[in-house]
Amino acid sequence: MRATHDRLLVLIPAHNEAASLPVVIVEVRAALPACEQPVVQRGPRATDVERAGGRGGEADPEHRSSMLEPRRRMLIGAHVSPSGGPAMAVERGTALGARSIQIFNQNPRQWKPREYSEEEIAAYHEAVGDSDVDALLIHAVYLLNCASEDAEIREKSLASLVSSLRAGALLGAHAVVLHPGSALKHGGDVDAALDRAAVVIAEALKESETCPLHLEDTAGAGGTLGRSFEELARLVDAAGGDDRLGVCLDSCHLLASGYDIRTADDLAEVLDEFDRVIGLDRLGSLHCNDSVNPLGSNRDRHVNLGDGEIGKRGMAAFLSEPRFEGMPNVLEGPGHKGKGLDRQDLEWAFELRRQGLAARKRRKARKR
Repeated sequence: MRATHDRLLVLIPAHNEAASLPVVIVEVRAALPACEQPVVQRGPRATDVERAGGRGGEADPEHRSSMLEPRRRMLIGAHVSPSGGPAMAVERGTALGARSIQIFNQNPRQWKPREYSEEEIAAYHEAVGDSDVDALLIHAVYLLNCASEDAEIREKSLASLVSSLRAGALLGAHAVVLHPGSALKHGGDVDAALDRAAVVIAEALKESETCPLHLEDTAGAGGTLGRSFEELARLVDAAGGDDRLGVCLDSCHLLASGYDIRTADDLAEVLDEFDRVIGLDRLGSLHCNDSVNPLGSNRDRHVNLGDGEIGKRGMAAFLSEPRFEGMPNVLEGPGHKGKGLDRQDLEWAFELRRQGLAARKRRKARKR
């Protein structure tokens, strides 16, 4: 969201056998909220010393006027297990080749919040500082329903959400991602449900300090909230319009809720609509999933990239959209083996991105 991924890389000559121009990198994150990591001095990462083409031969997608301008690449990543502590999540993400990771910060089947120890927090910061992982998303567990008619459920949802936001601040997370809730009970009134959810969201922000909160769009099944940009905009406004409030767009959910993103032009039109209704300054993170079900089905079922209704062309467009550059774009599975994501799934995502960038370059050349 707002200035959460800006950074300046200062290159200082140093001995390094991995690069033709040896460097030491001092990374400065400017104008970031307090939950982001502070200035870090580190040795060069592979992604810093790669030449034209970058990771996997990627071309410069920003069309910078000068190579001195900071590079902002899409942070393609994966949802990983935090078992053993958040530092282990970094290790798992690194093994996959991920540039971003997403975790649950508590058992997704239990209400009890998880509080990290000082040792776990320090170990995480050390691990992420030595890795190519540039962003952490914490996904609030699915038990939460901030719009529930049951006051006890809303109280438990608030406690869990506050715990996630505080954990995000301690870990320097990019954001906590939240499904806003549901008016499912007895086909409840959506307007009333939006108001209830907004109260809980506003209180959670009040009881935490720095970590951004991204409301995820939904497929629209049952009474789930966030099925349209208008609903998300109303939630943001009703919750007070805090600068920490943003949006996470899920490609599968977009298609299922009726937004056609199967070509680069279609996706561009959808993002133009998002900008009109909510504002692109609120867009902060992404979930990259293909959809088993067709456009407007209101059914949320993921399939591997290119194997579903969005297809290879649509997923390549999603992974190369210029307005997504610099954002975490997280794959959630199921993985090509059906048993979770592995390195091959991430490599396929980077390949689709390369295809998408090449297609955009060809289209631009034809228009000249």
